[in-house]
Amino acid sequence: MTIHLICVGMCAHDSIYTVPSIPTRAVKVLATRYDECGGGMAANASVAAARLGVSVEYWGRTGDDALGRRITDELAAEGVDVANVRQIAGCTSPSAAILVDGHGERLICAYNDPRLDDDTRWLPLARIAAADAVLADVRWRRGSAAVLDAGRMAGKIAVLDADIGPVDDIRDLIPRATHVVFSEGGLAACAPGSPDAALRAIVPSARGLVGVTLGAAGFLWRENGAEHHVEAVKVAAIDTLAAGDVWHAAFAIALAEGRAAGDAARFANVAAALKCTRAGGRRGAPTRTEVSAKHQEIYN
Repeated sequence: MTIHLICVGMCAHDSIYTVPSIPTRAVKVLATRYDECGGGMAANASVAAARLGVSVEYWGRTGDDALGRRITDELAAEGVDVANVRQIAGCTSPSAAILVDGHGERLICAYNDPRLDDDTRWLPLARIAAADAVLADVRWRRGSAAVLDAGRMAGKIAVLDADIGPVDDIRDLIPRATHVVFSEGGLAACAPGSPDAALRAIVPSARGLVGVTLGAAGFLWRENGAEHHVEAVKVAAIDTLAAGDVWHAAFAIALAEGRAAGDAARFANVAAALKCTRAGGRRGAPTRTEVSAKHQEIYN
């Protein structure tokens, strides 16, 4: 049976500059490499899902400009269903300028046009009944809220990618999901203290699993009153851009396939680690064959 995933949230076009180091002051920097690719958390996750062999839809918004058409064309070329992307008249499509340093770390300067229509009435929520899971980011609160609510109420896996964003938006979305997975920055913005202490503080407002991806330190989560941890896969990272989005897609898919959270996290860790070994943002997202082979090598 083919898993069907719906991703909702941000799409963008990324301009990626490889630099010796990320500046900490105002200065001119000469890049050693330049690349372009599609971006945005939910859009990246949809591409990762398609490469992992599942049926996937991306729901989101662009401007009615050439950049918006390029964004959707690139998603479609990856096998993502973009029938439910809305083009908003008079708006500029989202974009980002990204610096990637010699350790694979990145600095992102993103633009999301505030004129993008926040209306959610056009979302085809009835389609969620035929999906196995939904995955939402924090870049479009109202759209993500509608999809997470509909997914949870339909008994589906509803995963929130709780990356850095407006804290009030993140807190509003937490109780709408069945699984909330923070980035380190997203968790730090919502709750003080160490990751384990912050997760304990978040648990009362959540409905199910609450976790945080910790990069090279792995995945930490709380579920059914207990704390759990899965080690990261050790690699020589050259580009961490989109690794978190790949992780969330792989995690949602593994949960939809019936895996327990720990097994799903190990599958997601392998997918994200493979992505980190490749430059070019989401273009480095691995295939199911690659992830399965690496997973077997490590865990079997």
